Amino acid sequence: MQTLEPTEKLQDWEVSDVVVTEPGIIRRAIGAAAIGNVTEWYDFGVYAYFEPTIKEVFFNGLSDAAGTIATFGLFAVAFLVRPFGGMFFGPLADRIGRNKVLAMTMVLMALGTFAIGCIPSRSAIGFMAPVLLLLARLLQGFSTGGEYGNAMTFIAEYAPDRKRGFWGSWLEFGTFTGYLFGAIMVTVMDALLTHDQLISWGWRIPFFIGLPLGLVGVYLRTKLADTPAYLQLEKESEEREKENKKEQSGSELKGILHLWRYMLVCMGLVLVWNVTNYMLTSYMPTYVTDTLPSGGGQVSDNTSQVIQIAVMVLALATIPLLGMLSDRVGRKPISWFGAIGLIVLAIPMIALVRSQTTAGVFAGLLIMALLLICFSSTMPSTLPTLFPTKVRGGALSIAFNVSISLFAGTTSVVVGALVSLTGDLNWPAYYLIIAGVIGAASLVFLAEPNGRKMWGSPPAAATREEAREVVRVLRKKFNDARDRAKTSGKPIQSQ
Repeated sequence: MQTLEPTEKLQDWEVSDVVVTEPGIIRRAIGAAAIGNVTEWYDFGVYAYFEPTIKEVFFNGLSDAAGTIATFGLFAVAFLVRPFGGMFFGPLADRIGRNKVLAMTMVLMALGTFAIGCIPSRSAIGFMAPVLLLLARLLQGFSTGGEYGNAMTFIAEYAPDRKRGFWGSWLEFGTFTGYLFGAIMVTVMDALLTHDQLISWGWRIPFFIGLPLGLVGVYLRTKLADTPAYLQLEKESEEREKENKKEQSGSELKGILHLWRYMLVCMGLVLVWNVTNYMLTSYMPTYVTDTLPSGGGQVSDNTSQVIQIAVMVLALATIPLLGMLSDRVGRKPISWFGAIGLIVLAIPMIALVRSQTTAGVFAGLLIMALLLICFSSTMPSTLPTLFPTKVRGGALSIAFNVSISLFAGTTSVVVGALVSLTGDLNWPAYYLIIAGVIGAASLVFLAEPNGRKMWGSPPAAATREEAREVVRVLRKKFNDARDRAKTSGKPIQSQ
């Protein structure tokens, strides 16, 4: 099987053609993007970790199994509108600027979270309570659809080619930080309040915090982005996007559809990455404390939350290290380890969780987290390379959000329903194995992106010295291709 290689003509590059993005500038760019991710995923994290409480507040008239499925269904429904958010906010960013749109999505997400905290319980207003919760979740999902793809593309395009893995991994560092903050807030509420206090009013506090957190995030993102160097970087990005838009003359959709094979690879990689992500961060907290049968050795809610926090801290510390390693050994070896690990270790890790001992649950979740970060550390620098610059934003946004909406975001509700219907507590393992197989199949067709310039973009380097070295390598590649063309009598082949 052949990998899908970028198809663009080789050319004789000059040093002046290389984009030099100094570390100080890229740090500010990543800081601006990661702050948005912290805010976005704190909001999702609070909902996920408060699932048992939300079930009791909004679905207390349903059976335990039906309440769990309904709660996870409302978690999943936010993902169904993500493609619409991407299609709306993507073109808007071309017109009014990336920073303004990203600030807008952050505020909308914070408003959605704050609104959840304001909704009266089902016992107070009846059926309207879950309806209002649904509307707030839709607002959260719509805003998220415009956030992650833009941030991932921006970082990938301006990170130096030889360090794109390291810099891209910091975007997921922000994601894990948001989840971790959400888990800590829920754990603190559980520890400080009685069950009656938590159900009555305490569950609202973490959701209320979402609004000031979002406003602080907007302020910090603005401050991070107001340096002259960063503003120039953003200006160049917008000018290039507008020029691409003019050149396309309405042919963007046609260009995207022409790349359907690349989009399928992207969707497969997004699936294995995010099924593992939502299995760990969304379904496992409920699986450990609510789904597994009660018994003498069952892990308590507080212990489970502490275990989750410890696992997330370890994953958080490891993500940049694996990102740095991917710049040395490549993205594919690390991703292969994650995909094969899911296939081989899914059943053992779920067996450890099912042991219902503190050590067993910790070991099982830690294995899952380490396999997850094989993707979290590499995919932000891999997925944008699948598409040429002219259609990168649209193609990546569609493939990413469709895969999230149809497969990854529904992980909790689908697995919860399968466990409930079949009584088989190993369904989380089966689901991870399926995801691992799909991920492995996608990796077969992925061309190693490490060290390559972005498809359709000029080479990027961190210093002038590195730029000269990059040009030397590219010129050698061009000269070798030219010599082969002279010998064969054929034109220079595309790379």
